[in-house]
Amino acid sequence: MTRRGKEKIIKSLFLLISCVSILTLGLIVIFLFREGLPIFREVSLSGFLLGKEWYPTYDPPEYGIWPLIVGSLVVTLFSSLIAVPLGVLSAIFIAEIAPASLKEILKSAIELLAGLPSVVLGFFGMVILAPWLQETFDLPTGLNIVNASLMLAIMAIPTISSISEDALYAVPQEFKEASYALGATRLETITRVIVPAALSGISAAVILGMARAMGETMVVLMVAGGAAAVPESLFDPVRPMPASIAAEMGEAPFRSGHYHALFAIGIVLFFMTLLFNMVADYISNRFKQTGSATL
Repeated sequence: MTRRGKEKIIKSLFLLISCVSILTLGLIVIFLFREGLPIFREVSLSGFLLGKEWYPTYDPPEYGIWPLIVGSLVVTLFSSLIAVPLGVLSAIFIAEIAPASLKEILKSAIELLAGLPSVVLGFFGMVILAPWLQETFDLPTGLNIVNASLMLAIMAIPTISSISEDALYAVPQEFKEASYALGATRLETITRVIVPAALSGISAAVILGMARAMGETMVVLMVAGGAAAVPESLFDPVRPMPASIAAEMGEAPFRSGHYHALFAIGIVLFFMTLLFNMVADYISNRFKQTGSATL
């Protein structure tokens, strides 16, 4: 077989795999909407999204998911405040400052962190962190927003660090050499040349890390506290949307209002995650051409 024939076979194989992936995703979305939309025969869209009472087993049931949305957003926000600085700064240190021997150790440690199962982190939050928070701050329970945010930050750091590191490595070497030739220090080169040139990839890493935290299920199910109420402080328990789906799907009667409401929560979560990815794609394309380095 000629080389051209082999290339055609490989292209066809890749095209087939891509089509299968798109078809699978499409079928999942169709199933999600088919099972979730019937809930809006019982409750309005505004009542579902903005209702403050989530009691799907009551008679009559209440299907307001506003506390679940707030719980997801608050936990994602505070985990990002922890994960973004640590992830980006660790990527900068590994890519531009650390010696070669230390660089390999740090990269391996971050990859190992990324490989930790979420249930292990959740168990750590329940057994170690929750009792410590409860005793240290004299709280009714250590399963709260702070606990969940810390665990999600640990999960998001490898994503942010790895993608940011790749973006920093992609900066042309000529940029650095030109900066040093103009008399800039290493710190000035990093902050005013390398980071601005890699801003596209770093921004995408941050958004994807936030999306990772938003969609996580097991950790928030184990350490967020499970209270379907709008929190008043960072030490209040919450129930994010993924935790609600995981905790209640097994108990919801098939094709009941509760069942459809859980799938409708999945639709909301799908759109929120889609929004995160669209923002990441926009930022990536927006700064790809306009990002500049200044001295």
